[in-house]
Order: sequence, then structure tokens, then C-alpha cells
Amino acid sequence: MRLLLSFFLALFVLQSLGGVQNLRSSYYTQELFDGLNDTQYAAYATLKHEAFPHHSVRIRHIQKSTVFCDSTVDAYAGYIDIEARHLFFYYFESRNTPVKDDVILWLNGGKCPGASATIGLFMELGPCTIISDNATEYNPNSWNSNANMLFIDQPVGVGFSYAEYGETVATTEEATKDIAVFLAIFFESMDGLKGRALHIAGESYGGRYVPLFAAEVYDQNRRLEQLGITALNITSVLIGGTITSYYDMQCSPFAGTGTPIQSISVCAQMKQALPRCQRALRTHCEDTFDMINCRAALSFCDDKLAVPFQLTGNVYDIRTECVGEVRDTLCYPETKQIANYLNLPSTREILGIHSSYPNISLVGWAVNAAFDASGDVLKSSTPHIEALLERGIRVLIFAGTYDLACNFVGNDRMTRGLRWYGQQEFSAQPLRDWFVAGRLAGEMRSFGGLTFATLRDAGHQAPHDNPVPALALVNRWLAGGAL
Repeated sequence: MRLLLSFFLALFVLQSLGGVQNLRSSYYTQELFDGLNDTQYAAYATLKHEAFPHHSVRIRHIQKSTVFCDSTVDAYAGYIDIEARHLFFYYFESRNTPVKDDVILWLNGGKCPGASATIGLFMELGPCTIISDNATEYNPNSWNSNANMLFIDQPVGVGFSYAEYGETVATTEEATKDIAVFLAIFFESMDGLKGRALHIAGESYGGRYVPLFAAEVYDQNRRLEQLGITALNITSVLIGGTITSYYDMQCSPFAGTGTPIQSISVCAQMKQALPRCQRALRTHCEDTFDMINCRAALSFCDDKLAVPFQLTGNVYDIRTECVGEVRDTLCYPETKQIANYLNLPSTREILGIHSSYPNISLVGWAVNAAFDASGDVLKSSTPHIEALLERGIRVLIFAGTYDLACNFVGNDRMTRGLRWYGQQEFSAQPLRDWFVAGRLAGEMRSFGGLTFATLRDAGHQAPHDNPVPALALVNRWLAGGAL
């Protein structure tokens, strides 16, 4: 049965491409950002376009010689300014051929939602890996091995992103237009990026962000063409962990343990509650959207299906114990190191972050509460995934086999239930093994533009847990070939 995507998400939680100096002046004005008194923080160029009078981009070049993250490539950092809202971003060139390689936008999700993209950058798939409160090391398995990588802290209130005058963002729909406009400005201005293939990727609550952001980019293209701006070449989306099926994952030997991870009594209670949950979620959250009754159904199902394991283990990786409180560390001590490293005065100076700006917030709990209050966490994104497939946008959904929060059982069921022209053919494909260097990496099924894949020996943050096959998965996806 097709389960509601948002329910399970809600349970859990330029030698650079020409460089800033080569911005396309026919469309953009360039000026040093002079809003700060400290000269060491003022080295920004400002990108604007007359078609977007409420948006601009402050950007600074971080040269290879700068000791920051990856000294083998040029990098950029800055702010997307939308009047009183300011979203921070990082951009790293490809280690391969930056003037030709595709661009991947990475978005972290978080505990429903609110996580900074720096978790992906410094812990999972970025050019460097955090090793202490004041140091990183080169990551040989970074996704910028063959792609230019863009990381955005969003919405405001997450990471270094901030807002003035009490401005907030409380829904994914609110966030979509700002990201789409930024991408239009960025691709138009950075020399050589026009027409380059763009892939939007994310994990966890990224299962909500990514489909809606990609849909807005696709829909915005018609307006861009009318304005004489090159359309964005949105090519695919990659979603790492979108939904969960708690009963199956806990009460069947799916995780390779040889035996269910829950007791017989707990599984019996779950099995009794499951049909009621499915009916209530379908009636109040999917067939119609009744926020009050949907939230009540969610609360009941959370209590019966998710809480039993949350009380005993790490829902991000069923093999391990949670380190620290979830609200403080997200179960991983590296998150504290990332925050401490980015809050160093030396790091902030490299990034151009003024001393008066607030310290980084790796998880924006106020954002988390606002999205919950708005009902965003209850909404399904499957219609957007289906619509993208119908329009020729390729979709890759992958999950670590030890992730309970957004596990592969639910991902598999969801992908088979997607309603698009290839549904029957996709569902008829058997799961088959895929390999990296002769070693079993996981299972997959694929048809047309849709691929589902598992990553063995990995939890919620699959690129962190098993980086070599995760990079192979992405490289093969970018190349357009089979896994």
C-alpha cells in the first residue's frame, strides 16, 4: 500500500569557472559589499538581476591557496539576500573538470526539519571531513570528485543563515522560490555555468525539500526564457532516505540481523495498530488534508510504531547507540565539532562572516517548530516526484540498510507506489545486486527515469558510513549509466 511520505518524514524527525571577476556584466552589476566596517570581511561581489529586484547574491572567492577544507580546488561562499532574509551557501569546484562537470545542490533535512547543510559538507560527502574542533582533513570520497558542489543552509535560522525584523520561513513552499531565483542568478552569472546540468540532492527531510525545489526550478524556466535568461538544465534529483515503514523494519529480519530487532509482544502491538494507522493517515492526510485529524493520526501512529525503538536505540543506525542527546548532537559527536570549527574567528574570517553575526546553528529548532506548526511536516511530496518523472527528470532514491528513521523498506514500497507512466514496468523489475570493485554494495531496481538503491553497511547518513559505494553510486548516476 502506498504510504504517506510526509508521515514517516515527520516521525523523525573560478582557475574557477571564470571566477567572480568574470561575472556576466550584461546582466549583472558588480560592487564590493561595503555594509561592514571591517575590511577583512568586505571582499564580496554583489550579483543582481533586474528581473529579480528583491534578490541579490553576495559572493566571495576562496582561492586554492587558502587553508579551508580542500586546497586542491577554488571555492566560493556568501549570502543569498532576499530583503530581510539571508541564506548562506558554499560552492566547491569539481576536482575533475570544473568547466564541464555537472552541478549538485546538496540540502540536509534534519530532525523534521532544520539541519545545516554543513553536516553533509563536513561529515558526509563534502571535500573535507571534520576531525576536531579546529581541523578538517581531505575527503578522497567527496562528491566533488566529478561534480561542482553547492551547499545551502536553509531556511533562515539554520546554519549561518539569518533574518532581520523577525522574518521567518515556515513551509517548504515558501522556501522554494528563493532557492530557484538564487540558482537562476548563480548559473547566469558564473562564467561557464549556463546550460550546465543541475542535480538537486538531499537526505531525510530533503525528501520534502528536493522534489518541491526541483519542481519550482522546472516551472521557473518558462519565466526565465520569457525574460531572455537561459533556462536551468534541471536534470535529476537524488534523495537519500525519504520514508519509513517502522513495523516491517523492526519486526522482520530485513536489516541482515537474522532476527527481528523487537520483541514478540511489541511486534504484536505494532501489527494490531498498523491497519488503523494506515486507514487514518490515508483518510486524513492523503485523500484529504485535515490538519487537526492528520496530526492526531500521526501522534497515535508515532506512539505505536516509532517510539518503541526510539526508547531503546539509535534510529539513525540500528547497529549503534545514540551519542549524546538527539537534540544536542543528532546522535553524532561530529556535529559539535563542525559547529565549533565554523565558529572559530579564523574560519569566519575566511568565509567573510562578520563578528556581529550570530554563531552557527547546526539545527534550527525554531525552524523545526515553525514547520511543525504550519503542518508542512504532514504533507506529502510524492505528487511532485511523480510530476518530475512525467516530465523527464530522473529520480534516484537511496537508503542505508541500517537506517530506521528513513529506511529502505519504506523507500522501496513508496517507489513502487509512485503513479507515473513507468509504474508497472518499474514495479515488475526484481531487486538485483549492484557491485563496486567486485564487492556487493547493495540492491537496486530501475526503469526509465526512476532508480531505487540500497547501500549496505550504512545508516541514515550513508555517505558517512560507507563512502566508497556512495560515491560510486553518484558518479554512475551522473554518467547516466546503470548501477
